[in-house]
Amino acid sequence: MTDITPDLLEKIRSRFHHVEECPYQGPRIFFENAGGALTLKSVVETSAKFAAIPDNQGRDNPASHALVEVINRAKADMAVLMNASSGQFFVGESGTELLFRMIRTACVNAPKGAKVLGSSLEHPASRSAARRWAEIAGLDYVNVKHDDTTGTVTAEAYAAHVTPDVAVATILHTSPVTGMGVDVAAVAAAIRKVAPDCVIIVDGIQHAAHGQLDIDSYGVDGYAISPYKVFSRHGYGVAWISDRLSLLPHDMLIDAPVKGWEFGTRDTGAYATMSDVVAYFDWLGSEVSQETDRRRRIEAAGQAIHAHEKRLTDAMIHGTGNIKGLKEMENVTIIGGADNPAREGLVSIVVKDMPSPDVVARLNEQGIRTHTRKADHYSRNILDPLGLPDCIRVSICHYNSEREVSQFLAALEGIVCRVNA
Repeated sequence: MTDITPDLLEKIRSRFHHVEECPYQGPRIFFENAGGALTLKSVVETSAKFAAIPDNQGRDNPASHALVEVINRAKADMAVLMNASSGQFFVGESGTELLFRMIRTACVNAPKGAKVLGSSLEHPASRSAARRWAEIAGLDYVNVKHDDTTGTVTAEAYAAHVTPDVAVATILHTSPVTGMGVDVAAVAAAIRKVAPDCVIIVDGIQHAAHGQLDIDSYGVDGYAISPYKVFSRHGYGVAWISDRLSLLPHDMLIDAPVKGWEFGTRDTGAYATMSDVVAYFDWLGSEVSQETDRRRRIEAAGQAIHAHEKRLTDAMIHGTGNIKGLKEMENVTIIGGADNPAREGLVSIVVKDMPSPDVVARLNEQGIRTHTRKADHYSRNILDPLGLPDCIRVSICHYNSEREVSQFLAALEGIVCRVNA
């Protein structure tokens, strides 16, 4: 496998919209990828194409037949991207909505008095769904505390709380606040060792853009992503569910196919844009490897993405050239620590004696887009234990460059120096 070279990086950047400029702000560096990644140009073209087609799926006419073929091809493409040899894919309103539906179905079909297991690391999408439906279904919700120091949760932490009556479990693949990943396969294995029939559902929304997806290796029953965070667009979410979860009684139309999970006529363009995303990963894999198998090329792309993003976060933390890294800046604290192997394309920091919104605003004035995470219903579970009212999230993706990291560090150092003066 080859690295993402400067020449390849330019090719990558040319495939995305608004890499270097905001249509409202003008020139800017985009380090807000965790809030929504840049969009592939092919996705915009595909969306416009299908938005113009008046026909629906399921009719007996050439256009309708073609739309069904597009949807089926997209599902097959997603199976290759996520390495899912069984189960089914479907789309919904959003990743959050799909997590609620999967978790709701698992909970209402669980035995009365059983347990639902989740962790304090999770985004409220899965935690809220699990807690709400556990209560409604008469189940006990059990919280696995994450490690505040490392910003992640381990299989051992889950194992300490698993009992044979755990019927539903939720796992966050990567935290959108700390940026740390979770070993999903190890957590699932620890759960199944004690509760083999547990329905396990994963929030993969933050993870999807930063490396490999490998559902066959996870041993889980449900996995959700939000396409706007993996180079597609807003307006829909994608879920994969196992054959076992597919067959559980769930919300559906009377007399509809027993494995049907979609409501109403879905947007063919949404499916089609996922084929664009898969084609992009395939193209990137062909640029960084000599692989001839499609799945192997996608795996090579994931490895190259991970390696490039690690170089960027390392440069951000430890410095590049003669520019200080975050680790060296006085009064800057890195959430999750400076040297954390679980990190995936994101560094969250706080500046002593300066509210995070002020830092984000000053960076934005210099054309550097970051984001404030506040101790609200989205991030309180992470920030409250650390005694922090907020933090600055700097989230990168593989189309970002070391030059952009250098500009960010120089700008932040200037802000920090003014605070310390």
